[in-house]
Formats: sequence, C-alpha cells, structure tokens
Amino acid sequence: MSIFRALKFLMATVPFAAQAFGMENTETQPPQTCCPIVELRQYTLHPGKRDVLIDLFDREFVESQEALGMKIIGQFRDLDNPNRFVWLRGFQDMPSRAQALKDFYGGPIWKAHRDTANATMIDSNNVLLLHPATPTSGFSLGNRERTRPGSNETRNELIVATIYYFNTPVDAAFVQFFEKTVKPDVIGSGATVLAYFVIERSENTFPALPVREGENVFVWFARSSDPAAYERHIAALTQSPRWRDEISKELARCLKREPEILKLSPTTRSLL
Repeated sequence: MSIFRALKFLMATVPFAAQAFGMENTETQPPQTCCPIVELRQYTLHPGKRDVLIDLFDREFVESQEALGMKIIGQFRDLDNPNRFVWLRGFQDMPSRAQALKDFYGGPIWKAHRDTANATMIDSNNVLLLHPATPTSGFSLGNRERTRPGSNETRNELIVATIYYFNTPVDAAFVQFFEKTVKPDVIGSGATVLAYFVIERSENTFPALPVREGENVFVWFARSSDPAAYERHIAALTQSPRWRDEISKELARCLKREPEILKLSPTTRSLL
C-alpha cells in the first residue's frame, strides 16, 4: 500500500476508534429501545432539491409513518454531498415492516405527496437493511422528543455513519474487536458511539422498495457535539499510537475496501 493510500485509509478509518481497552462492560449498556430492523437509506437528489424534500418529509412523512408502526429515527443532510439525503427508518420485525410499508405507500398521505417527493429524486435504491450486531447495540432513543413541524431550532450535532465492507459475513470475532478495541478509542477521543449493525439477510418482504443484496457490512454510528468537536476527535485518533499501529492495521487487513464515511447533519425534526 502506497504512503498516500495508507494515509487515506487511516483518515477514513479514524472515525471508529475506541475508549481505553477493557472499559467496556456490556452489562452496563442501556437496553435497546429501537429498533430490531433498521433501513439506512441514501437518496441521490436533483441539484438544489434537498431542502425541498426535507421540508416535505419533516412536515408530511414523519407522523404519518409512525402512526403505522414505523420509527423515523433520523433525517440528515450529507455534509460532503449537497445532493444526498440520508435517513433511518426502524421496524419491530420483517412481517410488520411489510405491512407498514404496504399501508403507507398505498395510503392517502403518500399518494397526495409522492409526485412532489419523487420529482426531487434521481435514485432512492441505495438502501441497507440492517439489524443490531448484538442484543444491546441498537439505537437507544430514551425519552427524546421530536420538535414540532415548523420549528426553526438549529441543530449543531454531527452524526457519522461508518460502513465497513467485508468479503464474507461479519463474524463474532470482528464484533468483539469493535467492542473491545475500536469502540473504546472512539469514546476516549471524544465521540459518542450510538449503535452498530450488521446486514439483515431476511428476504425483502416489500420488493416494491429494493434493498442492496449480497452485501457483507458492519455499520456504526457516532455523534459529536458539532463539526469542530468531530475534527478534534479525528485529530486525537490520528495522534494515537494504538489507533495508528494496531487498530488501523487490523482494519486494513480484514476489510474488503476503504470504509464509507457519511458525515450527517440532522434536520430540525430528526430524533438523532
């Protein structure tokens, strides 16, 4: 691997690091509250249309989906791509997912607004169907309340989604490596690890909405208080001998390619 490529890989893998080794105690983690099945949805939009979709989504597509049993976990602007909208939707299980999606996309709210929504989109098929990597690694939303429609509240947080790609299904050894080695350094360098997932291999029970099949991924989410805090977190990791000499080398050894990093700014009504 060339020096340039090695540095690029190091920077790409930086957002995952860990607290001090041994600090993690899974018995003290908060119980999972949401959700056993999660969709990570990345939409490519026509130039200049992202805020049009976000305004429509936050006004019309949050409560209307949740009334049917879904959970709208987060909606985001991708800071590195002005034409990408990213969101997370949760379900209790695959059968309820199929019914909820049938009810929503066959219902009056979507029918009333689908033409406006679809007109903003170039592609909406970049979807990973996920489940928590461990019984306690899903999103814990607690008692977080969503702001009301029309709120002008400013959001400063930065949510970073990191997607690791593998040649084979993610095994328990890698999950343990993440929990015991990577996660502690991430936390120790100032970020908060929110959740981590692997691919859900059940049949897509709502084929009208395609998902990416045949993927072997580990996806984790972290939060910084603002972009400046994220940059400090990255700087701390790049200066960490443990991260540089142990973690990044192990990631380079076991990953299929460089990680995909999504730097996400929550919309006003996002729960995350």
